Amino acid sequence: MSGDWWTRWPSREALTWAGMSIARLWFVRVLRVVILASLLWDAFHEDRGWRLIAGMAMVLAVAGVGWAFFRVSFAHRLWPSLALMALLLAAAFAAESGDWRVLAMVLWCGSAVSALERLPLAAAAPSVIVAMTGYAVYISGSPLITALTVIGLVLAGYTLRLDAEARGGALRLLAQERAARVAETESAALAERARIAREIHDVLAHSLSAQLVHLEAARLLIERDASKEQILGRVVAARSMAREGLAETRQALSALRGEMTPVEDFLRELVTTDRASVTVAGDRRPLPAEASQAVRRVAQEALTNVRKHAPGAKVQVCLRYGEGEVRLDVRDSGGETPGELAASGAGYGLLGMRERAELLGGSLEAGPGEEGFVVTLRVPG
Repeated sequence: MSGDWWTRWPSREALTWAGMSIARLWFVRVLRVVILASLLWDAFHEDRGWRLIAGMAMVLAVAGVGWAFFRVSFAHRLWPSLALMALLLAAAFAAESGDWRVLAMVLWCGSAVSALERLPLAAAAPSVIVAMTGYAVYISGSPLITALTVIGLVLAGYTLRLDAEARGGALRLLAQERAARVAETESAALAERARIAREIHDVLAHSLSAQLVHLEAARLLIERDASKEQILGRVVAARSMAREGLAETRQALSALRGEMTPVEDFLRELVTTDRASVTVAGDRRPLPAEASQAVRRVAQEALTNVRKHAPGAKVQVCLRYGEGEVRLDVRDSGGETPGELAASGAGYGLLGMRERAELLGGSLEAGPGEEGFVVTLRVPG
């Protein structure tokens, strides 16, 4: 056996009553009451005068030392524990000398069992040897019965130690499981907050980008001394985009709660103001909330880019349900002019779309096609 087995303290969880069954707790309490009653009877019966006072003092002193031993052994303080155990053994020999046989027997047996249960085995062994030697020498009885009693007490003490260690290990595992559950709950809450923050960020980024397109157009019209109606039209469009942004923010929150319209209907509503068509292929099925939101945001961002970089271009939106994934293609035919608003915005749209796809275990490709620009999103779903 390893040296750690000899020098290891029982865990503090093992030295408490935590995890004990109600029946076992009551058994321990009743046993303590019986032992205390036996000690008092041994101290009081047939004794008068100074022996009665000495017996009471002996019982009270033993109770105090025993309580102190339980406290310091729980704190894993070796030398104070050994000193108190030595006092208990000395009290056993003193009780035997004073003819308090019951008290002496309880101290020898209790000291051996408590040492095995609460001390490192290397420190408990000398205490057990002294206690069992005193018991075998002073308690009258046949050698066989005495030997069986000594062996039984040693086995009982070690069994109690193993049982307490098993109970302490179970309590530690339970505490670790509870801590893991708390950490998992906190991690899930943080992930949910990050998901909501990312969703709101994407919605607002799209909305503000679209507003910027219209406001930039209004600025260019003002610089060219355009008519009031043209300028007003762009301002009204920007205001409309602001309202739509608020509505989309509410929709995003509803989507995160699982309250969303089918993605196909969303795409058809999205292209009503553009020269765009929507095609759906494959077997339709409900998508996970994050996959559905990714399709919606990528479609919005792609159409906004078309307005900025290829105004007037025809757009084809294709949503295809595949085996274990969903694919979105947004293709434009290319604008006749490069677009005066191509320089507006921060330029993070494609980067944000790609990050969103990668977080879901998908991918996003964007680049020139045969005629215009093509954005392709693939996400599990």
